Amino acid sequence: MRRTLIAGCLVLLAAAALAHSRLGTTVPADGAVLAAMPAEIVLTFTKRLRLTRVRMTREGKSVDLDLGGAKGFATRFTIPLQGPGPGSYRIEWRGLAADGHAMRGAFSFRVE
Repeated sequence: MRRTLIAGCLVLLAAAALAHSRLGTTVPADGAVLAAMPAEIVLTFTKRLRLTRVRMTREGKSVDLDLGGAKGFATRFTIPLQGPGPGSYRIEWRGLAADGHAMRGAFSFRVE
């Protein structure tokens, strides 16, 4: 009986872990060095989620990016970007996975 209960718990934990979405790719790529400021960023996730916030930080100053076109659940989001030019940028995102779990992550790039 105890083994059955433990096995059942392990199956539930594994299913929960598989249900989470992860950030698959970004444009620009994490760690990229660019010659010019990109006009947009693209976030591609392994499973559907809803973005709740995307924040851009440069030289200690942060601004929330406009998610106007990024409503609802999706696997790919394109977000317009306006930056002051050269510098190191960190993009932090938050979202809600389809299974209800809060998700977050970040990536960085540099503009020379």
